[in-house]
Amino acid sequence: MNSEDETLERPLPINDERTQHVRIRVRRTVPGRRLDTYLRARYTNLSRTAIQRLIRQKTVRVNDKFVKASAVLHAGDTIELHLPDPEPPEVVPEDIPVDVLYEDEHIIAINKQAGIICHPARASQSGTIVNALAFYADKLSSGSAPYRPGIVHRLDKNTTGVMLVAKCDEAHWRLSQQFERRTIQKTYLAVATGELALDGDTIDAPLGVHPVVREKFAVLVRDNKINIARNAVTRYEVSERFRGYTLVTLFPKTGRTHQLRVHMSHIGHPLVGDGMYGGKAISEKRITGEGSDKAFLKHQALHAWKIRFTHPITEREMEIQAPFHAELKRLVLLLRRARSV
Repeated sequence: MNSEDETLERPLPINDERTQHVRIRVRRTVPGRRLDTYLRARYTNLSRTAIQRLIRQKTVRVNDKFVKASAVLHAGDTIELHLPDPEPPEVVPEDIPVDVLYEDEHIIAINKQAGIICHPARASQSGTIVNALAFYADKLSSGSAPYRPGIVHRLDKNTTGVMLVAKCDEAHWRLSQQFERRTIQKTYLAVATGELALDGDTIDAPLGVHPVVREKFAVLVRDNKINIARNAVTRYEVSERFRGYTLVTLFPKTGRTHQLRVHMSHIGHPLVGDGMYGGKAISEKRITGEGSDKAFLKHQALHAWKIRFTHPITEREMEIQAPFHAELKRLVLLLRRARSV
């Protein structure tokens, strides 16, 4: 072994100012769960290679013993590790209004507005939810990737509604596990074009990248040789009927990109304002036959209304609701006034 490799294998000093000491107790046994896989799921900002390097450097103990990355964990095991302090994300704080629905020392729930993306793709990008949160919050989790502190899940740029944000890494990974296991229940409200024939149904149609327009997604056959289709399931219920439009409640069983928008378009009822998938911008005159012909809702009429989850630290069952923003509220009120059935 050369000197460079020997240095890599040398244990790091536990009082190193650049590391943080962490103690974890494994709550339950998962057959075949390896140490490196477990730590990778908890610390999503570190790659599996980085985790394995920390184990080789003897900065990780299980039940007070140094073990290999492949060691299988069991309920009751105690893991001690020294993690390098994460590099602070280079996100510029910006004074952008944040509509906070709930906040404690571990999480924030916001009511996202339309027209704003969740996080920057690079350090120079600005005007995102992350920039707003960096200004608002004293601390955020390190995130799952650079420039994404606090971001556990995302909403499309023009989708409004409730969105969870983590303020610490433990809250982040525990929420991420709930999303991965699909134990978090999300409920959306949307205004669809046309009058749905059924009061409720389930749309089971796999999605993949559109074969021509790379920014879009489409329903594809599962064995398509060009595009890889992923299972996607949405349940819907009709909430209110209007002449030419329907207010629907959507329950996504999977969380694919653009899933609700593509599925509604697939059954012939694209969302109002969703130009990408066949919906049209809407004006007061279009609904009522009078008033302004200027579109007041140019984006998809889709709102993340409720989210039900287990608090990542207190383990309390929670449900948070996000009220409509002004444009979507105006749309529903106009439909009730002029197109009720």
